[in-house]
Amino acid sequence: MEFTFDNHVLDVDRRELRRGTELIALEPQVFDLLVYLLQNRDRVVGKDDLLAAVWDGRIVSESSLTSRIAAVRKAIGDNGREQRLIRTMPRKGIRFVGEVMDRNGPLVVDRSLLEATDPPRLALALPDKASIAVLPFVNLSADPDQQYFADGMVEEIITALSSIKWLFVIARNSSFTYKGRAVDIKEVGRELGVRYLLEGSVRRAGTRPRIAAQLIDAATDAHTWAERFEGSLEVCSSFRISSPRALSA
Repeated sequence: MEFTFDNHVLDVDRRELRRGTELIALEPQVFDLLVYLLQNRDRVVGKDDLLAAVWDGRIVSESSLTSRIAAVRKAIGDNGREQRLIRTMPRKGIRFVGEVMDRNGPLVVDRSLLEATDPPRLALALPDKASIAVLPFVNLSADPDQQYFADGMVEEIITALSSIKWLFVIARNSSFTYKGRAVDIKEVGRELGVRYLLEGSVRRAGTRPRIAAQLIDAATDAHTWAERFEGSLEVCSSFRISSPRALSA
């Protein structure tokens, strides 16, 4: 099954998206989301439709859903401002509005393909001291370019935490493999071999960032610390976990 639109070809059987001759890499959930939008382009699909089709009915945060939709738009050369191909209908849902040609009849998303191309990772043993991974922060600004600011903030936090000798900190390259993905906290903790995960969001209006963060015990999925920061760039650059006692081996 293939869909052709706006100089793109999406091959469902091969799980490939191409722009001309360029192969575009997509996370499995982002690929499935694009397939579902193309398949249902004759109607507006709501949040419940997307959760049932792509997440098997699991509950995910609004920020995770928003980040997946943004990833689909980016992959096909669209964005939240222009909405040439994927249009948001306020309080209704989203719809693929671009002109599409499809071949080979009706489409059914085979989730076994997803499992075959994205096998589970092995669980890692916890180190003998407090351990933490800082996950990519979600960009809540209307401007997708602000993702660079959010990523930079996370890098600063990882660098600051790495200076604490009694703390084991996962490197950026490992934690950023979860960027743009809806994650299971316990699963990520097992895959990275850490006790704690720090996640959050960034919203920036002019020079006044607003940062929200929460520290989660990966073993129990319980929040052990949360904080909000708002102010100038200089103030937010001093962001750090204010209570190291929240961390234990």
